[in-house]
Amino acid sequence: MLREAIFHQAGGAYAYPIAKDTLMIQLRAAKDDLKVVYLIYGDRYCGTDPVDRVIMEKYASDQLFDYYRAKVQIKTRTFRYIFLLDDGKERYWYNEFGFSKCRPLGYHSGYFQYPYIAERDFFEIPDWVQDAVVYSIFPDRFFNGDKTNDPTTVREWGEKPTSQMDLYGGDLAGVLAKLPYLEKLGVNTLYLTPIFKSPTSHKYDTTDYFEIDPHFGDKELFRKLINECHKRGMRVILDAVFNHCGYEFAPFQDVIKNGTKSKYWDWFYIKDYPITTDPVNYETFARNVWRMPKLRHANPEVKEYLLQVGEYWVREFDIDGWRLDVANEIDHAFWREFRTRLRAIKPDLYIIGEVWHHAGAYLLGDQFDAVMNYPFREAVIGFFGERTLSVDAFDERLTINRVTYPKQAVDAAWNLLGSHDTERILTRFKGNKKALKLAVTFQMTYQGVPFIYYGDEIGLEGGNDPDCRRCMPWDEEEQDLNLFNHYRKLIQIRRKYEALRKGEFRTIYKDEATGIYIFERYTENERVLVIINNGLKEEEVKIDLKSLGFDPTKTVQELLRNEIIKTEDGLLNLTVEAVEAAILVQ
Repeated sequence: MLREAIFHQAGGAYAYPIAKDTLMIQLRAAKDDLKVVYLIYGDRYCGTDPVDRVIMEKYASDQLFDYYRAKVQIKTRTFRYIFLLDDGKERYWYNEFGFSKCRPLGYHSGYFQYPYIAERDFFEIPDWVQDAVVYSIFPDRFFNGDKTNDPTTVREWGEKPTSQMDLYGGDLAGVLAKLPYLEKLGVNTLYLTPIFKSPTSHKYDTTDYFEIDPHFGDKELFRKLINECHKRGMRVILDAVFNHCGYEFAPFQDVIKNGTKSKYWDWFYIKDYPITTDPVNYETFARNVWRMPKLRHANPEVKEYLLQVGEYWVREFDIDGWRLDVANEIDHAFWREFRTRLRAIKPDLYIIGEVWHHAGAYLLGDQFDAVMNYPFREAVIGFFGERTLSVDAFDERLTINRVTYPKQAVDAAWNLLGSHDTERILTRFKGNKKALKLAVTFQMTYQGVPFIYYGDEIGLEGGNDPDCRRCMPWDEEEQDLNLFNHYRKLIQIRRKYEALRKGEFRTIYKDEATGIYIFERYTENERVLVIINNGLKEEEVKIDLKSLGFDPTKTVQELLRNEIIKTEDGLLNLTVEAVEAAILVQ
């Protein structure tokens, strides 16, 4: 037994509540090393050693490890437990003290303990999030619905952007005007990049956090947009740029004018005075981005100001969530208070952070519901687009991404293919729309929340910023309607089948030689089987559906082509074309 590979801790992604009296417990072991893992558990205040036993499910594997899990329920909500590991040759007991051949007995013998599921420790994501399909809008480039609020320097719609200062006239009236288009596509959640007053096109350099940028509209129009979205069953998420402000932010301008005598001097990280932008003598977003002075969140006044900003837009306009810009450069204490105070106003508010790397410290139920899943994007590009990842490597990347976080955070993550910070997905795929359609099929059937960057659904291209922020073309002659209909069909499929939105994920089969990748999404009452052929030739796939829980007496439907597939006693033979997929249900 490779004991050095075995790992568990009573917290994080390895032990967390999934109900008021139920824990999800995970254990890691070396790949293919163990035959069976028993979890023995009980009430931590029981006078005798625990005797309840469950066999843990091996539910995922990566290149090095297998991952086991089990749900355990104790009405008193107090847990202690130990593992019994069996590799077919020897057995070891495993607890906080390590490994032993004989079972440790007694209260102080080293049991793992989850002392109590406290109500406020339970990681709850809003009920509506798993039903969401998010559509990201960069307002200045989406649609110009009101030319009377255009800036004087507005550029011709459709010209390629060349700088952050290029303004095209897109606005909130444009979003409002295009709600029928968004309804037709099938999305039900809108994420707007910043809409507050700012001199740039991207508006990540906020001048006034309490005012809509006048080139976008006003508060009355914004309220109308929220109301119209809610009437249509759509949610609206705004962008919280709290790591830094804009150069024209009034407190920063006060510092420029008054120096150390300014009451806002300690709102920022000023190195010396007078303020200079070349060289930059104050901390900023990233390095020396003079337009974006970094805010000092340890200052109670700054913290309170930003918390009030967050509260204001929820309380006064009933927004449905905040996306948190550069969330990983703000202290955890701030985000904990942010969640507590805003959830007190709106209990089903969705909070998602921009974190491009490992985000475990933020995903324990006390800060964010989830993060933007950039590792998902890179895995999809590597497998479907660039073909630098084998099917095994692709599955391993996904596994690592899933087992790293509590299930709630995985279910609520934004699975994106592109964003305003990346080159367009079709450009990254070198214009290969067939490969993109296969990637979108995977995105819409995978665990988590699908995220569409405006224009991706009609084949909009573009390199890195600012080219990825081109104007949305509204002439259908400039749109790929075949690609649009592919997105639309998959969204309809996802919204129809609960297993695709809320089900578990399990890899069924993968073949390095052919590029076949098969997985299932399932609930207690529903199963959806997805077959991906990422190979360059058609393949015949044979599956024993009966072994997967399908009823051999019922027909099987393939959803992408609306075909009935014949089986013989539950055995399926299906030909899948190159770079195509099949989605099977009963």
